[in-house]
Amino acid sequence: MKNFLIIILFIFINNIYAQYENKFSDLKCKRNHANFINNENDFVGVNYDVVYHRFSWEVNPEIFYIKGEVTTYFYTTENNVQEITFNMSSALNVDSVVYHQEQLSSNLENDILKITLSNNISQENTLDSITVYYQGEPDGGGGFGAFIQSQTPAGTPIIWTLSEPYGAEEWFPCKNSLNDKIDSIDIFFKTPVNYKVASNGVLKYENIENNIKTTFWKHRHPITTYLIAFAVTDYEVYSDFVHFENPDNTVEVLNYVFPESLINAQESTPDVISIMQIFDSLLIPYPFTDEKYGHAEFGWGGGMEHQTMSFMGGFSYQLIAHELAHQWFGDYITCGSWEDIWLNEGFATYFEGITTEKGYGDVSWENWLTSKITNITSQNGGSIIVDDTLSNSRLFSRRLTYNKSALVLHMLRWTIGDENFFQAVRNYLQDENLANGYSRTENLKFHLENSSGLDLTEFFQDWVYGEGFPSYFFEINYSENGTNVNVTQNQSHYSVDFFEMKVPLKFINYNNTGKDTILVFENTFTEQNFEIDFITNFDDVIFDPEHKIISKYNSIETNYTKNNDLIINNKIAFFPNPVKNELNIHFFEKRNFKKLEIKNNISKLVKTYENINSKFLKIDLSDLKSGIYFISFINDENKITKKFIKN
Repeated sequence: MKNFLIIILFIFINNIYAQYENKFSDLKCKRNHANFINNENDFVGVNYDVVYHRFSWEVNPEIFYIKGEVTTYFYTTENNVQEITFNMSSALNVDSVVYHQEQLSSNLENDILKITLSNNISQENTLDSITVYYQGEPDGGGGFGAFIQSQTPAGTPIIWTLSEPYGAEEWFPCKNSLNDKIDSIDIFFKTPVNYKVASNGVLKYENIENNIKTTFWKHRHPITTYLIAFAVTDYEVYSDFVHFENPDNTVEVLNYVFPESLINAQESTPDVISIMQIFDSLLIPYPFTDEKYGHAEFGWGGGMEHQTMSFMGGFSYQLIAHELAHQWFGDYITCGSWEDIWLNEGFATYFEGITTEKGYGDVSWENWLTSKITNITSQNGGSIIVDDTLSNSRLFSRRLTYNKSALVLHMLRWTIGDENFFQAVRNYLQDENLANGYSRTENLKFHLENSSGLDLTEFFQDWVYGEGFPSYFFEINYSENGTNVNVTQNQSHYSVDFFEMKVPLKFINYNNTGKDTILVFENTFTEQNFEIDFITNFDDVIFDPEHKIISKYNSIETNYTKNNDLIINNKIAFFPNPVKNELNIHFFEKRNFKKLEIKNNISKLVKTYENINSKFLKIDLSDLKSGIYFISFINDENKITKKFIKN
């Protein structure tokens, strides 16, 4: 049945568009409803499934305007279809709508184009098509502007599009959803002869006639609406090539850059070669090998992962890695709801980091991890599941959608092990119900659990759906008879009552190089005790030395006992250390101290406070000079002293 429908589609297209010399003869009509995941916000195009778009656009970067013709091939998903609807900005003007060579009436209101068919399409699963002719000045209200006219640094006009998340309808009629990928697209551009157009897929030709350049881009992979894009200006064009063990898998990286950026770009874009080789070794081969990958420079501060052609505001190593990773995560498999955009951005951010783990780029793996943890823990709440999908600032929160999502993947890797993690990710990418389609959080969870054999429900509830992070206090009691580790955990947000995690401690012996030991504790409840099997002297203990866990305000107290007499027993954390202006003191249980004293490194008293009766204190140190200080907590029974540095 599927092959028969494909043949009918080919005949249908060739009969209608014979003047295009069978340019669409290789059109794929890949109908896989298992790929479609319903989005509760979708209400346009519910009665059809898009399989193909043919776009014809007239664009001059010197003029903020677009004139277009969009032909949509679709299958009906209901019986008796009488109306076809598209998302389309009311700022645009519809010139005509053609259906079976007949002009139809239409109504564009409230950014929805409604087209009433002259005859109902009676049967579900019927292949049909409709063409909308339109023009106008896009209002740019969606996404990050959606359709932008600007200038390059040299003052040359440029127009580019950036439709994520909802902006596609600002500049063309479409089904603007996350439940229906378009199986195939062809794009024809008419521009002045001095400009080049970068877009999705393979460049088939550039023809010049009557001082007008016609450019034809052809893409034969399923693509979601917001990833269709173009940029047009006076680009310089060159290619890098990524080679793999199998020479048939060579990928061309086609670069469209501003003339004034050419030298810098040619020095930077070859970084994509090693990056793609890393991703190929860890994931599956680049999904669009038969077409290309590309970079198109545009006038924006970051980047955008348009399918097969990332738009780049620069060519830093991290940005190149991030946008390339999106071709697997976001393009090949796209989040099935904007609530789950972390599946796009978290993976792209984490695999950007993995390149630094492999020793590439200008940032160390440790610095990459610690900078992310610092940013994530700068606020106490926030889930990686988006609670307001109409807010761009929330959708694209650097702290949550990018950094926390990436580090949650890092913790999943730590929880289930490297082999299980990367196998799960490969299985996820190869899942026939997700590949070239859409995914939700539970789809990823399934593959992680299937690969590891672990139940990750609690982990996802805490780290994916929950908010915040843990703080750890370790009390290590060492004696002649053995060592005991007591772990207390606090949570920064009420949505999580406890983070069950593997907790690493590094025991350091400075006098015996190579004798350091990392122990991992399965921390499943607070005030949990662990007996260490080995008995040895150690000089220091470091929590999470390889930065496996999102956490903050952690403290370690080492208590030595002799003849069963405890010398020191306290649970106090203070931060930051070094401190600039304000020192935070956190008591893991309510304490009463008669006095708090701060002395400098020559034992001169510089501050004193009386009758401390609180779990949390803030002390202003802005008036102190830089240096080493000692803070003492004093009562009748004990005196606890800690060291800190004032910057």
